[in-house]
Amino acid sequence: MGRRSAIMPVEVPPKRRIVQNPGQPTISPGATGEVVRRLQRALRRTPNLGLTVNGTFDLQTETAVKQFQESAGLVVDGIVGPLTWNALPDGGPMPTLQEGSSGDVVRSLQTVLTNGASGQWNTTPQGIDGDFGPHTRAAVEAFQSWGGVTVDGIVGDQTWSVSLHAASSTLESAVGLNFVVG
Repeated sequence: MGRRSAIMPVEVPPKRRIVQNPGQPTISPGATGEVVRRLQRALRRTPNLGLTVNGTFDLQTETAVKQFQESAGLVVDGIVGPLTWNALPDGGPMPTLQEGSSGDVVRSLQTVLTNGASGQWNTTPQGIDGDFGPHTRAAVEAFQSWGGVTVDGIVGDQTWSVSLHAASSTLESAVGLNFVVG
C-alpha cells in the first residue's frame, strides 16, 4: 500500500451577497427626487406594475412599500431603510435610449418592438441592427401611443414602465434588466 496524502480542507470564502441598492438613504412618505425614483423602479421590479415612477413618495408608493415589506417578512412601517433597500431588487435606471443610441440594449428593444407590433402598435423598427435611427424612433412613438405615455420617441422611465399586458412584463423586463445602469 502506498502512502496516503492528507487532504487538507480548502477554505471557501463566504458567498458575498450583492447589495442591489448600495448607499441609499432612509426615506419615508413625503420624500422626493431621484432616490424615490430608484425606490419606485425597484418596487416595479418586484413586480408591482401598477406603481408609477414619478419621484414622489406618495400614498401609492407608501402602500407598495408596506406590501413589499410584509411579503419580505420585514417590519411593516412604510419607511425604506437599509433592510428594505437590501431586500429590494436593483432600482437603478435603465439607459435612456433615443436616436443615435446603439448597442445590445437597442438590439433587444428592436426585437421586442418587432415581435409585439403585429396587432398592437403596428409599427416596427424595420430591422434589428442595434442602431436607434428614424425607423426605431417611429416604432417607439407608436409603442408610446399604444402604451398611453408621452409620445416623444425617447425610451426613458415612462416608456420602460409600459405594461406589455402579458405575463406581468413591462418593456424593461422584456428587453432585459441586465441593462440596468448602476
